Amino acid sequence: MKFFLDTADLNEIEEAASWGALAGVTTNPSLYAKIGGKVSDFQNHIKRICDIVDGPVSAESVAMTRDEIVRDGRELAAIAPNVVVKIPTMVEGLAATRILADEGIPVNMTLCFSVPQALLAARAGARYISPFIGRFDDISEDGLDQLENVVTAIGNYDFTPSTVNGEQIEIIAASVRSANHVTQAALMGADIATVPFSVLKKMVQHPLTDRGLETFLKDWEKVQNA
Repeated sequence: MKFFLDTADLNEIEEAASWGALAGVTTNPSLYAKIGGKVSDFQNHIKRICDIVDGPVSAESVAMTRDEIVRDGRELAAIAPNVVVKIPTMVEGLAATRILADEGIPVNMTLCFSVPQALLAARAGARYISPFIGRFDDISEDGLDQLENVVTAIGNYDFTPSTVNGEQIEIIAASVRSANHVTQAALMGADIATVPFSVLKKMVQHPLTDRGLETFLKDWEKVQNA
């Protein structure tokens, strides 16, 4: 499984990249707003992320019509070669995805909540499909079940001809809220987990590791004092 960081914070991205754990970044207007981003600096900010990350950087279109989404997609793709255009799963988004995919521009189809949506995204030519987990949990439904269904359904078919440059579609476990979400997504075969920095840090931690380190340090102190 690969890990994408779900953030617009350059410090978080640089830190995760220093661990060797970062395969890409996903961002959106809400995440950009959290760091006090301004519309006038948006493209420059995406460029700075692309300069840090040696992998795909998903930047989201905020347009609602296919023509406007295509225009946004072309502008975003021109920022850097590793930009992926993030588009919501909707009729206008599907139409825009088909146009952009035919132009060789990779698309991450986001806000996906069902197998039919995922199959339509695949047929439209999406390079990545992002089923959401946490949003289902918010309404007391099992987002992991939905993710597993999408992974199974997409895996049943060869969608290679519909993807950019002949690459296989990858399923991104999105809206991840916990290390357990990552564990279950990995066990069911999701290709990527996009996680907030807070979750990525928790993934490193385990009480037995802490206990082992404490024991190690105590034993080493005894050796030094011997």
